Amino acid sequence: MTQSARGVEPFIGKQNLFEVGDNPDFDLYHIPGIVVTAKGTVLAWCEARHGGGDWSDIRVLLRRSEDDGKSWSPPESIVEVADPKPKNPFALRLKNVNTSHVTYNNPVLIADRDGTVHMVFCLEYMRAFYQKSEDDGRSWSEPVEITEAFNQFKKDYPWKVLATGPNHSIQLQNGRLLIPVWLSTGEGGNAHRPSVTSTIYSDDGGKTWQAGEIAVPNTEEWINPNETVAVELSDGRVMLNVRNESKKHRRLVTISEDGISGWSTPTFDESLLEPICMGGLVRYDHGDENLLLFSNPHNLDGARKGKAEPGKSRQRKNLSVKISSDEGNSWATSKVLEPGPSMYSDIAVTHDGTILCFYGTGKKPGFAGDALTLARFNLEWLQSPDKAASSSEDESSGSLNP
Repeated sequence: MTQSARGVEPFIGKQNLFEVGDNPDFDLYHIPGIVVTAKGTVLAWCEARHGGGDWSDIRVLLRRSEDDGKSWSPPESIVEVADPKPKNPFALRLKNVNTSHVTYNNPVLIADRDGTVHMVFCLEYMRAFYQKSEDDGRSWSEPVEITEAFNQFKKDYPWKVLATGPNHSIQLQNGRLLIPVWLSTGEGGNAHRPSVTSTIYSDDGGKTWQAGEIAVPNTEEWINPNETVAVELSDGRVMLNVRNESKKHRRLVTISEDGISGWSTPTFDESLLEPICMGGLVRYDHGDENLLLFSNPHNLDGARKGKAEPGKSRQRKNLSVKISSDEGNSWATSKVLEPGPSMYSDIAVTHDGTILCFYGTGKKPGFAGDALTLARFNLEWLQSPDKAASSSEDESSGSLNP
């Protein structure tokens, strides 16, 4: 058994939290998200889809854990808008879109330091809503529409399709709630392209929301920036890490002093491959370590040899977690978490320093997979050589009274 310099044994354990076949109402689970609340409760959520597409009949399911992700409450549907729910007109241009389906999409949760859990989600990629929980995700307030915040973007970008995040998002040290968003005119593939990236924010605890400046425009170099994650740097600046469909096949990075304006010129991070897939980003601040962790499928297939086509997704596999000790300037450590088919991911850290990566897995290549898997591991496992990766916890989906 290999130990770290501090005498801590590396460990890793995995369990499926959502699996195709566990509920006859849903054909697919996608868009995993995870966050740890101020009280230490772990919340894991996803889109549960009846039909596999982005415009399918979709609900948002949540599970809770009060023991750092070892056991879990049963899944619960946590969003419901009472108003009439017309489909986005740009969805109706697509083939095989069922007008009776209700598409809740792109849920984002933020754990406030005061114990509140803030949530923003979208409806039909056309409207956005805010709700909150004051009891660690057991119950939620009535959704309040905040689409007006997105309408503020229209002076700069005439969007017809909107989306938040997805994944968890952040509260800044000054209390600001910040959520990355992407916007599309809906004219391209799946009505999701072309697209640009920005942020929305609240400075009053979620009561009102405003639009930031466009952070990454759509250009010949930065093609269709979309699903984005954010982290506050040690000096208070905000860094966005952006999925895109550029020829470079690398993640895009841009930095702002306040998370809403004055974004730096986007740059490609040469260390972070971009197979065109969502990634996860979180700060690890525990003990004497203050690091950034990033997760995504580290794979390009033929792209390394110049065979990648712009806008063409590479196979989603080889999910890896990387460590940066210099605020994202470099990523010196990379560890494979799932060598086979592996898709969207989000990443969180519990109060005792356990790392949680929640991600899609499958028996064969695909965009979403057969299950959403939670990996629990410590920093010692992440920093250990592959051959020295040690004990594996025996975990099941568990049960926790909700």
